[in-house]
Amino acid sequence: MANREALRELQSRLASRLQAARTEGVQASWLAVESAGSKYLFPLAQSGEIFPYANPLHVPYTQAWFMGVANLRGGLYGVVDLSGFLAGGAPAMRSDATRAESRLVALNAMLEVNCALLIDRLAGLRNIDAFTSSSAPPEGAPDYFGSGYTDANGVFWQELNLQALSQQPQFLSISA
Repeated sequence: MANREALRELQSRLASRLQAARTEGVQASWLAVESAGSKYLFPLAQSGEIFPYANPLHVPYTQAWFMGVANLRGGLYGVVDLSGFLAGGAPAMRSDATRAESRLVALNAMLEVNCALLIDRLAGLRNIDAFTSSSAPPEGAPDYFGSGYTDANGVFWQELNLQALSQQPQFLSISA
C-alpha cells in the first residue's frame, strides 16, 4: 500500500515538473569547467558523471593528448586531456595542487563514446542568466565550438558541443 502511494506521489511530482517545463520553456544550462586557463561550458544534457582524477593506464602509439584508459565505476573510458586536444599537442603540465582539483568529466552515455575529458577545475553550474552577452563562434573555429558568453565580471566562456566533439574524426582518431 505504501509503495502505491509513493508511486502516485512520484508520478504527481513528475507531472508537475513536466508542466512547469512546458510553461516556463527550456532554459540552457551548462557545467562550467576550467582547463589550462581557459573557461568552457559543457551542455548538461551532453555531460555525464564527474569523477576525481584517476591516473589512466598509458596506451602506446596514441596521440599526446590521449592520456590512456581508466576504470571509472566499472567502465573502461578513454581519457582525453581537453586542453591538449584543443591545442593540438601534448597535455598541459600540472602541479600537484592543480592535479588535486582535476576532474574527469565523462561524456553522456547517449553519445555512445566511452570517453572522459580531463579538466583542471570545476566551476559550477551556469545558466543563461549568469551571462551579460553572447557572441557567435570565432571564424574558423572548430564545428564543436558553440557560442561564446561573457559573464558580469567580463570573463569569457566558450561553449563546447560535446556531441559534435565526439563525432570529430580528429577526436576519434587516437593513433599517433
